[in-house]
Amino acid sequence: MTPGSTTPPSAGARSVTVRVPAKVNVQLAVGPPRPDGFHDLANVFLAVGLYDEVTATEADDLRVTVSGPDAAAVPADATNLAARAAQALAARHGRETNVHLHIAKDIPVAGGMAGGSADGAGALLACDKLWGTGTGTDELLRICAELGSDVPFSLVGGAALGRGRGERLTPLSAKGPLHWVFAVADGGLSTPEVYAEFDRLAAGRPVPEPDPSPAVLDALGSGDPAALAAALTAIDGGNDLQPAALSLRPSLAATLDAGTAAGALAALVSGSGPTCAFLTADEPAAEAVAAALESSGTCRGARVARAPAPGAAVVG
Repeated sequence: MTPGSTTPPSAGARSVTVRVPAKVNVQLAVGPPRPDGFHDLANVFLAVGLYDEVTATEADDLRVTVSGPDAAAVPADATNLAARAAQALAARHGRETNVHLHIAKDIPVAGGMAGGSADGAGALLACDKLWGTGTGTDELLRICAELGSDVPFSLVGGAALGRGRGERLTPLSAKGPLHWVFAVADGGLSTPEVYAEFDRLAAGRPVPEPDPSPAVLDALGSGDPAALAAALTAIDGGNDLQPAALSLRPSLAATLDAGTAAGALAALVSGSGPTCAFLTADEPAAEAVAAALESSGTCRGARVARAPAPGAAVVG
């Protein structure tokens, strides 16, 4: 494939643009390691209103370009999930992967918010529309599952329970808006390293099979932020990977404390981190928490977003 850059696609060629959301793991229950090295999960996904946009444009060969915050940290080659998604779809339909994929980033990079997975889902839908391959939703979800554990949810959005590695989805009821603040850290955390640290910390004690908290599911269905915060507090934050993320990045504890001190109802590491997520009572509270975090010196920046958000959608 042609080496990438930050250059957007040229005007004139036919193109399709798909907007795709970030996610927060409202609850992430992690089971013991499986023989294949993965862990069974009970992953309560919630899509939030931070978005990447993936534009697929007719081209002579496969090319990936990236723009936006931290674009230089995103691979613009065949390892990018967007490129892999285009190749997988082309292989399904016996066609060449002749497409320029431009990713306009706004989801934090390597932050535990499924930005790479979102780009894979966005590219898959954009290429399907551009090429007119008419792939059904079930087949798109199968391709998503082959690409990565979080990619199927990036396609469907809303709220869902992910089983297996997180790829087997059951839609959940979620009322909103729920107001969140996301504190973006300097640098990323490697998901495999966080899971390895989880296994190290769990060594010598039984790890139960993962199940979602009924109180968390009920609170999501009601859209009551106070009830959701209470449910998360009752299960010690809701993210079984949080102790591992804090072990690898102890400074995240100060970020969590700063958001809580500023009035957040609940605070947790998002997924494998290092982004920290804060649930607030309403939009003014979210703005206040974001301002306090930005002035605290404990993070690189803070973003406010509503949830639930829709999944991947054609916007141009």
